[in-house]
Amino acid sequence: MGSAGEDGIRNLMSARNSLKVNLEKSKALGLSLRKSGPRLEEINQRLPCLEAAVRPIRAQRDALDAVGGHINRAVVPAAAVLKVFDAIHGLEKSLSDPQSDLQGYLSVLKNLQEALKFLSENCGMAIQWLDDIVEYLEDHNVADERYTSSLKKALKYLRELQTKEEKNRLDGGLLEAALDRLETEFRRLLTENSVPLPMSSSPLKDEQPCIAPSPLPVPIIQKLQAILGTLIANNRLEKCKSIYVDVRSSNVRASLQALNLDYLEISVSEFNDVQSIEGYIAKWSKHLEFAVKHLFEAEYKLCNDVFERLGLDVWRDCFANIAAQAGMLAFLQFGKTVTESKKDPIKLLKLLDIFASLNKLRLDFNRLFGGAACAEIQNLTRDLIKRVIEGASEIFWELLLQVELQRQAPPPPDGSVPRLVSFITDYCNRLIGNDYKPILNQVLAIERSWKREKFQESLLHDYLLNLIRAIEVNLESWSKAYKDTDLSYVFLMNNHYHLYKHLKGTKIGALLGDQWLREHQDYTEYYSTIFLRESWGKLPSHLSREGLILFSGGRATARDLVKKRLKAFNEAFDNIYKKHSSWVILEKDLREKTCHLIIQAIVPVYRSYMQNYGPLVEQDSSGGKYAKFTAQSLEKMVSSLFVVKPMRHGSFKVRQNSNKFNNGVEDHPYSGSPTPTVASA
Repeated sequence: MGSAGEDGIRNLMSARNSLKVNLEKSKALGLSLRKSGPRLEEINQRLPCLEAAVRPIRAQRDALDAVGGHINRAVVPAAAVLKVFDAIHGLEKSLSDPQSDLQGYLSVLKNLQEALKFLSENCGMAIQWLDDIVEYLEDHNVADERYTSSLKKALKYLRELQTKEEKNRLDGGLLEAALDRLETEFRRLLTENSVPLPMSSSPLKDEQPCIAPSPLPVPIIQKLQAILGTLIANNRLEKCKSIYVDVRSSNVRASLQALNLDYLEISVSEFNDVQSIEGYIAKWSKHLEFAVKHLFEAEYKLCNDVFERLGLDVWRDCFANIAAQAGMLAFLQFGKTVTESKKDPIKLLKLLDIFASLNKLRLDFNRLFGGAACAEIQNLTRDLIKRVIEGASEIFWELLLQVELQRQAPPPPDGSVPRLVSFITDYCNRLIGNDYKPILNQVLAIERSWKREKFQESLLHDYLLNLIRAIEVNLESWSKAYKDTDLSYVFLMNNHYHLYKHLKGTKIGALLGDQWLREHQDYTEYYSTIFLRESWGKLPSHLSREGLILFSGGRATARDLVKKRLKAFNEAFDNIYKKHSSWVILEKDLREKTCHLIIQAIVPVYRSYMQNYGPLVEQDSSGGKYAKFTAQSLEKMVSSLFVVKPMRHGSFKVRQNSNKFNNGVEDHPYSGSPTPTVASA
């Protein structure tokens, strides 16, 4: 019992110890399991990749044998493409600043283009080979689906880059950025070397601006050509043209700004008077010649220098756009505005001035703007010339009608020379003069040729002579409109002398002949004599000495008779002086001659009368009332007569109303010039 009990206790102790050891082992195992959990999770996540990696091991042997060749054929071109792609990005660091080293920049850019060309030509083949291997892997279940799906997405993106729209992104936009910098350098070279011509807004008549042989230095032109060659090769011709036209047209406009060309924008309604038209057209002719012969000539040469060596004819387009944008169209539009302004005889001369300016520049226009690119300028020029010829011819051939229509208008109230007369005499002399006759002949010849009619110079001569003869008829008609006969004599004396004086020694006078001139000189003398006889010549009769000698012994009676006759003389003199004070003798020599004749007719008689009988009156207390004049005061008063004053008298105007002329002699302030004002529309 004792022995058996001890054995049992020992067994229990042994079991307890064994349990204790097992518990410790269990705890250690649990702790180890807790630590192994994350590692197992990691292993679990890697199992699909491991499965994919070992899948080829599980694939069929013939599939594994074939895949190697496919992979080699795909990898070789792909590796070449990747190598070139890496080289392209290496070139990015080699791209210098085109401003500091243009040739180096263009050289690197050329290498970049060649590399991109290789990429463009070979990338498609590499993608196709890669497509084949992916398809093989997928068909033979050699690779994992997720792996092949990722490859297919990458290849799809590469194919998109191969499309026309995205091809330039093969280099990540490096070439486009490099070309943009080249465009910027192209603009910089043009801008910094395009300097407006220094000019005065009112240069001297004989001043000719000094223009350099070429607006740009030769080295700059060579750089521009080098840049253009690269940009044009990359389909950037239109952008180059745009930059060139923008810079050079701005430069021409800047050169013209000093000339103050605001008048080119004037509207038809703003042509208010002849002076403004004459001033504007004179400026226009001068500025147009300067713009064509200097500014546009220089641009024409420069466009040719910059673009022609590249084997391109685009320089004509560039020049056409520069000319249009810089102001050539504005010059032509101004001429058109003049043709649309109101009709007026003086406008004929202005239209002839415009024609002369255009004709003078005809060869320059044909050379500079003769190409198809300048079609708009050509059309506007042809239209302007047509308008000028038609407008000038219409005004000229209607002049005779306008003169005839003036006969119904009233003559000038001061007996002076109507504006029509002074205008037509000066007008005919100008039209037949050396300045306008060749131009007018050419215009009328062209106008007649359009109607299939012949023009001879004799037509011009005959027509101008008919104008003068129509004026003669008008004078007779107007003289009959005066209620005061003496005023009609002054009017006829004025106008016959005006015709004689202003046509003698002129070409019109030569056509009319010496006999015609002598007739008007004789008419002047005739009406001068009648005027003196019927007006001032009657004054001396009031100073008769009849009866005074009989009263030599009766001073009172003689004094009364002298008073009576002086009073009659004074009243007659005052009346005629007052009336004639508002009359005008236009020509100074005729006026002085007439005043001298009047003085000779009355002053000696008055002086003698006063010397003999003046004392009778002067001794009387009321003598000052009768002896109110002295011989000197009479002479001074007569000498002050017939002077041209700022009065209002007849003017010749032609109006345009419903495309027809409406004429009349109208009042306007006398300006001393034979040129009529322009009537309101």
